[in-house]
Amino acid sequence: MKILVVGDWHSELHEEAVSNAFESLGHETIRFPWHHYFRQKQDDLLSGLKAFTGRIQNKLIAGPSVFCLNSDFLSVALSQKPDAIFIYRGTHLLAETLRSVKSKLPGVVLIGYNNDDPFADGYSKLLWRHFLAAVPVYDLMLAYRHHNLEDFRQAGAKRVELFRSWFIPQRNKPVGLTPEDLERFECDVVFAGHYEPDGREELLERIVGEGFNLRLFGPEWENAISQSPILRTLAPVVPVRGDDYNKALCGAKIALCILSKLNRDTYTRRCFEIPAAGTFMLAEYSDDLASMYREGVETEFFRSKDELINKLHHYLADDEARLAIAAAGKHRVNEDGHDVVSRVKQVLSWVAEVKQTS
Repeated sequence: MKILVVGDWHSELHEEAVSNAFESLGHETIRFPWHHYFRQKQDDLLSGLKAFTGRIQNKLIAGPSVFCLNSDFLSVALSQKPDAIFIYRGTHLLAETLRSVKSKLPGVVLIGYNNDDPFADGYSKLLWRHFLAAVPVYDLMLAYRHHNLEDFRQAGAKRVELFRSWFIPQRNKPVGLTPEDLERFECDVVFAGHYEPDGREELLERIVGEGFNLRLFGPEWENAISQSPILRTLAPVVPVRGDDYNKALCGAKIALCILSKLNRDTYTRRCFEIPAAGTFMLAEYSDDLASMYREGVETEFFRSKDELINKLHHYLADDEARLAIAAAGKHRVNEDGHDVVSRVKQVLSWVAEVKQTS
């Protein structure tokens, strides 16, 4: 099968991982990244002005670069004639562009996926307007979380399936750390994730206040850190990516999984990556997560700050119990096929069903 994979492509964890998974199963892929339409080198005044206007167009999702992107995407689709098009977080593709693809390539299966929650309050209405307008055009819409299944149906989706995020076996795995790595990553507790004003800084303040050795990594923490006398000691807080992200998980005795309230998450990608790295996961409780892991056997959950602190004390004092749960969690994440290739196999089976019924 020939599959066109489309998206912003700002991270190797998303579109690239999907493309590689399709290829590992013997399919041909064509990549169409769009981030470069909005990012310009700033060598002089003119290029600086172009870079500025590119950022504005990208934020507003309007302007000549957006129309150029859509025109180029249409040209690639019509010239390559793929069997399926997988569009990752299609914020910048217009409904009329997708309708043109379907009218000229009626056999192609349009697949839409969005790891964010376009129906949640708190996002700019500008961000999702093109994506939501195009929902009825897709042949198969993949929902990241359960409550988005009905959201997409209400938005006019033809078919919706639950498609969870994943771990990448080549990236998320137990690794030994060098003395230099241990200097950067060894700790009692790690949280590697973005800042969001949902109370997560208060959880981390409590952990530091209790005297645990916490390491914090992730984007957008600058303001929260600067305003917290307790967390300020952790500065600078920076994102870790690639091998460093995996080392950050492997260097910790316990890795935290905190759920995004902005996205109304009931699980997150981290809940697969942490067990895959062989690290003990202490996650914020949700019924969804509890349906995937046995509490006290394959992972641990917290429902309050006090429970979080009590379980940190307990499991940091009991190496045998902590390591047993980490090993059982790793077995579970592999056994249940939470890796990216297993996910993509499921997509291919849905694509086959769509083709049979169309």
